[in-house]
Amino acid sequence: MHDANAERAQPLVVYGAASLHYDFGSHHPLTPRRFGPGIDLLRALGADRFLAPAAVPDAQLERVHDQDYVATVRMLSEYPDVGPQAGFASWGDDPPFYGMHEAAAAVAGGSLAAMERILGGEEPHVLHPGGGLHHAMPGRASGFCIYNDVALAIGRARDAGHRVLYVDLDVHHGDGVEAIFWNDPNVLTVSLHETGHSLFPGTGFVDDRGGPQAHGTAVNVPLEPGTADASWLEALEMLLAPLAAAFRPTILVSQHGCDSHLLDPLAHLHLGTGAISRAARLLDRLAHEHAGGRWLATGGGGYDVYRVVPRAWGLVWLAQAHRDVPAGTPGAWRSRWAADAAAHRQGPPPDAWIDPPGFAPRESPDLATRNLEVARAALAGALTALAARDSG
Repeated sequence: MHDANAERAQPLVVYGAASLHYDFGSHHPLTPRRFGPGIDLLRALGADRFLAPAAVPDAQLERVHDQDYVATVRMLSEYPDVGPQAGFASWGDDPPFYGMHEAAAAVAGGSLAAMERILGGEEPHVLHPGGGLHHAMPGRASGFCIYNDVALAIGRARDAGHRVLYVDLDVHHGDGVEAIFWNDPNVLTVSLHETGHSLFPGTGFVDDRGGPQAHGTAVNVPLEPGTADASWLEALEMLLAPLAAAFRPTILVSQHGCDSHLLDPLAHLHLGTGAISRAARLLDRLAHEHAGGRWLATGGGGYDVYRVVPRAWGLVWLAQAHRDVPAGTPGAWRSRWAADAAAHRQGPPPDAWIDPPGFAPRESPDLATRNLEVARAALAGALTALAARDSG
């Protein structure tokens, strides 16, 4: 007999043919190749509930993006050689490509469709691995991001009357989402990231706390290069429970960029998959404690296609499914992708889900102390501002 309740217990995954069309070219770090091993590993875990993303109309994109910007993206989709504008340049992070409007609008549509399912009570948890394009600004592309799908999903939840907690775990500051909701007191953005002194986009410092109408609703924890699991997890666990209790969200949206992992080629943090797993399970607990279980998780950055990205996506899915982490990754999955990894000069798929003790260098005591001082300052500033606003 078909068990509908058992099916609903498995999180919905946003993925389809259109996910592969968001493609800046074969030499770009953000490659659709990640969907091969990533989705294959999710299927090996038992994922079989998928929602194909589809492009949304311009009017929906204009909830957070300027009308002129959407028109520019459309134009560059047909004439990508016109020349640099609106953050696009052939030599930059966001080289224009044919059909990029439709591809980016489909990513946006995936996160919007996920949010609609959550708002309608059809799905408690949804995972959109191809989502999390958190750098896109209202009027320009930035950091591999054309349309800000997470901001669009948050905006949809806001329009439905919800208070949204947004947690960004990418190694890069979630600057686009923060900027879009800088002055919205009903969106709390929390970003743990490598400090802007050493990494793009060069923003997200502890004193950046939100606009005049929303002071305290932007929380930034810039961490030092070399940060590993210990202080990263302690900072996250220190922050999230008291912030959620003070803010009282009704929906959780998260971005799980795994470019904070030691093996990622673009940044300088030293996390293992143990931290990625624990963070996802903490967010699951907060979603159920504060938001009625309503939780949209997005994939975000991650550039080690075979060793890191698939396991990170799988660990978030397992947290949403309330399932234990298996002892090892499937042998058939590793065999299937080993040659592909070698052909692209990346390491082979690992046999362990959780990186072993000693995988990453230990943090120095001074580095950990400095990180936790920053986290305490961020928390204290946010709680003080939120309390002052509530009392006023």
